[in-house]
Amino acid sequence: MIAIDMLVRVGLATILGVAIGIERQWRSRMAGLQTMALVSLGAALFLILGGYSFGGAGDPTRVAAQIVSGIGFLGAGVIMKQGSSVTGLNTAATLWASAAVGALAGAWMWREALTGTVVIIAANGFLFPLATRMDRAHLWGGRENPAADYLVEVVCSPDAEADVRAVIVGAAGRPAFQLNSLRSSTTSTPGEIDVRAEMSTLTRDDADVEKSLGVVNQDPRVTSFRWSAESPKSRR
Repeated sequence: MIAIDMLVRVGLATILGVAIGIERQWRSRMAGLQTMALVSLGAALFLILGGYSFGGAGDPTRVAAQIVSGIGFLGAGVIMKQGSSVTGLNTAATLWASAAVGALAGAWMWREALTGTVVIIAANGFLFPLATRMDRAHLWGGRENPAADYLVEVVCSPDAEADVRAVIVGAAGRPAFQLNSLRSSTTSTPGEIDVRAEMSTLTRDDADVEKSLGVVNQDPRVTSFRWSAESPKSRR
């Protein structure tokens, strides 16, 4: 195999990987521009290695099969589970498809590689808004949007404690929320109760939390209402 031919194949694989990675990087996914380019480039190099090394005795189909199985381990590394929420599946599938594009470029099936790249970018770009709209319509969590843990703290009079807890439990009854803990305790100020709740959401939506729980702040028996959010510690 001449050097120019190899450079053209590897270059095509890299460019197509970059094209896929741009869309991933734009959406701030875990695997972005560099990862997609390297996956596509690596798949092309491995296929060239199997097809043109060892005196032509190599079997490129066996190498391709190993690429398919090997990329699965890389994809598994970007899949995360937090409670009932699973993220990274689309990123893992894109990695897998990028490896296929690289393998096609390495085999110089450039038409198929170009077509695959266009389809991958179109699927991620055009199906994402549709999936998001379906998620919102059915109150499902976004697939790869970051989850969030919320800490809610309400200070109120003892006679308002039951109403405050009812608002929190009512908000947690929605599919988008999950109540992890709810506890009450007395404060250093006589006649005050501190109600704290720890909640998690499949997708971070501060406006929704404020709308759902902020009604307690309208109660004159509530002294203070505040909340904070952070990304789940186990996510990265």
